[in-house]
Amino acid sequence: MPTGLDGKTGQVRPDAFRATLTVTFFRKKPGHLLMPGRALCGEIVLGDIGIPAEAAATQLHENTPSLWKIPRPDAEGHKYSRGHCLVVSGPVHATGAARLAARGALRVGAGLVSVASPPEAVAVNAAHLTAIMIKPFNGTAGLSQLLSDKRLNAVVMGPGLGVSPKTHELVVAALSSGASLVLDADALTSFQDDREFLFRLLHDRCVLTPHAGEFERLFPGLLAQSASKLEAARLAAKRAGCVVLLKGADTVIAAPSGKAAINANAPPSLATAGAGDVLAGFAAGLMAQGMAAFDAAAGATWLHGEAATRFGPGLIAEDLPEMLPEVLKSLPG
Repeated sequence: MPTGLDGKTGQVRPDAFRATLTVTFFRKKPGHLLMPGRALCGEIVLGDIGIPAEAAATQLHENTPSLWKIPRPDAEGHKYSRGHCLVVSGPVHATGAARLAARGALRVGAGLVSVASPPEAVAVNAAHLTAIMIKPFNGTAGLSQLLSDKRLNAVVMGPGLGVSPKTHELVVAALSSGASLVLDADALTSFQDDREFLFRLLHDRCVLTPHAGEFERLFPGLLAQSASKLEAARLAAKRAGCVVLLKGADTVIAAPSGKAAINANAPPSLATAGAGDVLAGFAAGLMAQGMAAFDAAAGATWLHGEAATRFGPGLIAEDLPEMLPEVLKSLPG
């Protein structure tokens, strides 16, 4: 480790040494992956000194494709066997975020993707969508009716949905459906004053995808009180009873069991409007295909970073799904 960098937390002293090259052995430490420490390491070379992989009895991983496997279409399968993802749209003036998530879910391999649209937003959503279907719904009862069709097996809620009691009610309805669920953005903030009620409803097919601000609203003080971002994400996942994907340059994915992965492939260009909506779509699209919540969250996060890296400068959120075919082709079958 560069001098002055805490290998467990990634925190640094004011006089910490900034390295050009860091060589470590057997496996990386959290401080090699968590910010701000990662920025002090320069190029990191992992040296093999003969320690067998099974010697690492750990629940902490660097997020790489060796940790999960992307579903591949079956020769005898059909679109329904690849899952049907539903993205719940916001009102007419805030529909773009849902469409970004829906495009992400479709590109990552879900067999069908639909946007559940309030009646007043149907026209604007329909004008922008082709392969993605529109399913009009009216309020909580309408969403519950849609989700009574169990072929709709994964749901994204939050992007552009609005922070309101209505969003609160819609999330409760979706949680009662039994579908896999990704909760992002407004779907999280709508529970900032009712977080314990939300935690009682969450289940093992849920993924929460907060950035630091949204995390603070659901888990007040936890980031500041924890030794590291990794510890905070693990404690949050245990408290919520589901997978927590704490976003950032060093995104941490944590399960209630304590299993966690730190993602280190995200370029700074991902700090752009709508990128998080696409990530939510990637995760739900993978869960629609049968991936477990932790694997889907980790896989989506790595794909998101790799797509952004391959695109390069000038990235906007719409570019991310279009880079996925190239990224997916590079992964082992």
